[in-house]
Amino acid sequence: MTSAPQHPSLVGPHDEGDAHRSGFACLVGRPNVGKSTLTNALVGEKVAIMSARPQTTRHTIRGIVHRDDAQLVLVDTPGLHRPRTLLGERLNALVQDTLGEVDVVAFCLPADQKIGPGDRYIASQLAPLMEGRRAVPVVAVVTKSDLVDRGRLAEHLMAVDELARSLDRDWSAIVPVSARDGYQVDELTDVLVAHLPAGPALYPGGELTDEPEQVMVAELVREAALEGVRDELPHSLAVVVDEIVEREGSGDAAKGRPPLLDVRVNLFVERDSQKAIVIGKGGSRLREVGTNAREGIEKLLGTRVYLDLHVKVAKDWQRDPKQLQRLGF
Repeated sequence: MTSAPQHPSLVGPHDEGDAHRSGFACLVGRPNVGKSTLTNALVGEKVAIMSARPQTTRHTIRGIVHRDDAQLVLVDTPGLHRPRTLLGERLNALVQDTLGEVDVVAFCLPADQKIGPGDRYIASQLAPLMEGRRAVPVVAVVTKSDLVDRGRLAEHLMAVDELARSLDRDWSAIVPVSARDGYQVDELTDVLVAHLPAGPALYPGGELTDEPEQVMVAELVREAALEGVRDELPHSLAVVVDEIVEREGSGDAAKGRPPLLDVRVNLFVERDSQKAIVIGKGGSRLREVGTNAREGIEKLLGTRVYLDLHVKVAKDWQRDPKQLQRLGF
């Protein structure tokens, strides 16, 4: 073991001079510790949905950071947690599969929360990766550092260091960041890039994610639907895009009028009471969801959108293998 976590700017395990680097970094952590927000901050654009509710991310969203000297592909995973449903088990399996395919892991621990059982559980899952000939470096990323004063941040950094030592391990680095105000976001990029092997760019320049358009559309609708709702809904809401089709005769290139896309989306919940929450009194809430989601979808697709939302009940879908498969899990 090394005597202490190295300073971020000094971490650089690959001695390949000025060679271009490329590879994958996986962001892991408890639900709602800021992984999606950090992904967006690192990329500089919104590629992962953000919500104040836990368990927002359901897919591994790849965000691509382009630099002259490197290309860093970020994999944002669902929050790793002790599963209570079949869905939870599958989300955890998704995280574990991802961990075995990346060059570096960023373990996110929020500065405004003490290290708890969930963090210790994740650290114990990461520990086996950090040893052996094919050890994967793990960088401890202290998110939401803007929410605490310097004294409390220093205490948290020491607690994060002790978490690794309790497992007879060392983090490759400990980096406090704030995605909200940009504090040390570039420094974190430097740390992650330092762990990538030399290699050419993996994706074309300017491409920010490799997620299909339908997945991104579904995520934008899900984000809008999660805002301001009760705690139980995020675990029970699934969104599936039925189709995206261009309305015939809607565009006129000569007049500079872009085509209109009809986007039909189904929102699935587990109970009638949850359906009522999503729709709202007289459909008011669903209209608000549509308005908020449409703005992001139009920006994503680069044209006008008519968004047609339908809310359906798929009873106990989180525990039903057939329904999970139908909903894309």
